[in-house]
Amino acid sequence: MRSTVDFLLHDWLKVESLCTRDRFADHSRETFDAVLDTCERIARDKYAPFNRLVDTQEPHFDGEKVILPQATHDAWAAYAESGMLAAAQDAQIGGMQLPYVVEAAANAFFAKASVSIGAGMLTTGNANLLMAHGSPMQRQVFAMNEFAGRWSGTMCLSEPQAGSSLSDVATKALPDGAGFEADPLGPRYRLFGNKMWISAGEHELTENIIHLVLAKIPDADGRPVPGTRGISLFIVPKKLVDTEGRLTGERNDVALAGLNHKCGWRGTTNTLLNFGEGKFRPGGQAGAVGYLVGQPGQGLRAMFHMMNEARIGVGLAATMLGMAGYEASLDYAKQRPQGRPITGAGKDATQPQVRIIEHADVKRMLLAQKAYAEGALALELYCARLVDEQHTGHETAAAEARLLLEVLTPIAKSWPSEWCLEGNSLAIQVHGGYGYTRDFPVEQYWRDQRLNMIHEGTHGIQALDLLGRKVVMDGGAGLKLLAGRMQASITRAGQVDGLAEHATALAGALQRLGAATKAAWATGVPEEALANATPYLQAFGHVVLAWIWLDVATAAAEPGRRAAMRYFFAYELPKIDAWLGVVAAREDVCRTMDEAWF
Repeated sequence: MRSTVDFLLHDWLKVESLCTRDRFADHSRETFDAVLDTCERIARDKYAPFNRLVDTQEPHFDGEKVILPQATHDAWAAYAESGMLAAAQDAQIGGMQLPYVVEAAANAFFAKASVSIGAGMLTTGNANLLMAHGSPMQRQVFAMNEFAGRWSGTMCLSEPQAGSSLSDVATKALPDGAGFEADPLGPRYRLFGNKMWISAGEHELTENIIHLVLAKIPDADGRPVPGTRGISLFIVPKKLVDTEGRLTGERNDVALAGLNHKCGWRGTTNTLLNFGEGKFRPGGQAGAVGYLVGQPGQGLRAMFHMMNEARIGVGLAATMLGMAGYEASLDYAKQRPQGRPITGAGKDATQPQVRIIEHADVKRMLLAQKAYAEGALALELYCARLVDEQHTGHETAAAEARLLLEVLTPIAKSWPSEWCLEGNSLAIQVHGGYGYTRDFPVEQYWRDQRLNMIHEGTHGIQALDLLGRKVVMDGGAGLKLLAGRMQASITRAGQVDGLAEHATALAGALQRLGAATKAAWATGVPEEALANATPYLQAFGHVVLAWIWLDVATAAAEPGRRAAMRYFFAYELPKIDAWLGVVAAREDVCRTMDEAWF
């Protein structure tokens, strides 16, 4: 994997060119390599050996606290000590001022070694949100302690009765008495409600947990404000703190209602939390103390700062699970003898068995995994590079990067989640019956992977976001910009020996995607356009990955990468026509299906 990461960073994305920018001027290829070396070592020593352990020794509640294996504590300590929680932050506050693309590549090693143990995605995302939307005091007290690894963070959006429908959030926030607006940590409220599926919502890995909670402040008549416009964002610490970041000794009214027992990701606690049930009564009264972030009613806008980071993080986690399965099945296929080659006369049973990697169908399954995982890694690092451009590029380049990220984020989250899951299924298939047992790791990779199509916005939500918002916003400006980037790659590839045919195929696919987009919206009726949003997402994602592979191939004459690119164009890209067919026709069978007919 390291050689692939190095190739993508340096030969394809040219990340060393970022060192000419003021923010990254102290960095070089040597410092980037040192960060990657450190993370690779920690992942190898503290994460990978315990991936099966944390799967079998699930978190449990002993009546007072959640118990996790010692290996998880050791892994968190090593990760926090590495400084990666503050990798992208200013040097003056203890950060590395590392480009996000290098940070993402470094974190990939942890996801591959044990996505279930996890790294700091939620904690870093929580702190980054506060750096963007919190007050100076909130940044100093909460974000700084998260970056230091002393405290960890969560995001609390979903509720048992609402799921992904955030407009139906019922958790309420009431002003905490007279003078509530004068608290130096922010306007102080008392929260009452329940949050479900909260990753890392309760544990003893850190001395405090900082929950970012969506809740509604009632209107002047005490009624909840309908829809998402009434949602505000609150910092709700597990344990109350003072303005110096010291624990006051009081437990906030946040109680663990239960642990969710999952198919995969078993090493990470997943919780139902009750806010304000009265189990703990800070200051002698019920209600979880929460500090308003930003302005009332602007909570969802602020939370999207963290959600979009998390979506790229989920895509990267999905990618690395796909990579882990690919490498495991490749290693197995090189060693497992079974069957004999097919010759002109058929099979000769007198000949010795061959390793299964010599069979064409096994090569097909391995090529598919390579195309999915390495293509997805290139996509995620490309998006991470856009983040750097958005933050440090000149005005035009930054604006274009922002627009491209708007369009690509649903793909960066959803495509690896779907197709690296398929890759993990193929990894089991390569192992045969052994793959279905716990003697080999590939069944766990599949179970861990299956969550990624659900959390941080389900597949269907990403599809609605893409077709319903991203490709039509600003008159289709984002789609046009992306098409322009693709066309530039097509032109370059057309001049490279062996790539002209693939460049032509991508040009045709891009044209068909554009035509289907227009056809979907031809009537201007959202119900008709969006009924087939998921097939549109699948087709769009495949076109994007074909572009990524073609662009990578222009930088790589290495035969393995060229073969993966050829595989994708031969076996995968043709799938888009079936998906785009129902989109362009505005096929209504799913929309008009009566539930009684089921």
